[in-house]
Amino acid sequence: MVSRESLDFAAVHRYNLGLLKIPAISHPGSNSMSDSKKPDKIRRNLVVATSVLGGGATVGAAVPFVTSMLPSERTKAAGAPVEVDLTSIQPGELKTYSWRRQPIWVFKRTEAQLKDIKKDDGVVADPRSEIAHQPGYAKNEYRSRKPDLAVIIGVCTHLGCTPEKKAASDSAEMGAAWNGGFYCPCHGSMYDFAGRVYKGVPAPTNLWIPRYMYLSDNKIVIGKDEKGEA
Repeated sequence: MVSRESLDFAAVHRYNLGLLKIPAISHPGSNSMSDSKKPDKIRRNLVVATSVLGGGATVGAAVPFVTSMLPSERTKAAGAPVEVDLTSIQPGELKTYSWRRQPIWVFKRTEAQLKDIKKDDGVVADPRSEIAHQPGYAKNEYRSRKPDLAVIIGVCTHLGCTPEKKAASDSAEMGAAWNGGFYCPCHGSMYDFAGRVYKGVPAPTNLWIPRYMYLSDNKIVIGKDEKGEA
């Protein structure tokens, strides 16, 4: 497709040619040396003029291209830290938030669910979270800053699906060893309520824990901690 700048350039070029008057060719010896140099001078002026116009068009076309490379406000906002009011989440309830286009689970675990996590040490593949899928402050049995509150990236470490929360009462469906946790229906991967992966399932590692911190007893921020933004 021909650009507008190319059409404008062509129009200016035709206009300049219309103004240009090329002297008639005469027999050798009829013109002086100064007269023979006039066409060359006119042609040089025309080349300079059209080159400047062409260069201006190139610069004009480059400005939108450079601007398009700058991150948009929406893109920057998608990666910004997310604040969560914990007073809106009841014990045993899980709410999903979005950070960097990923589902983030904020889950208030009950005392019974915390006890069930301790029962899972023998059935999970990495009970002590040796693989660094969490910040240092979450490398503990609950994989969290405080035992009751879990903050987990809800993306299966197998193929990136989103697991579902399953209660301990679903053991008839999930198996006798099931104490509650997260189940990925795509390929059958299972995790406990700390996000630790079960042995013998397709997912290779525990769920990821994002960086986060408490702003107060009832508010956290996801994507930021004492070291700054993630």
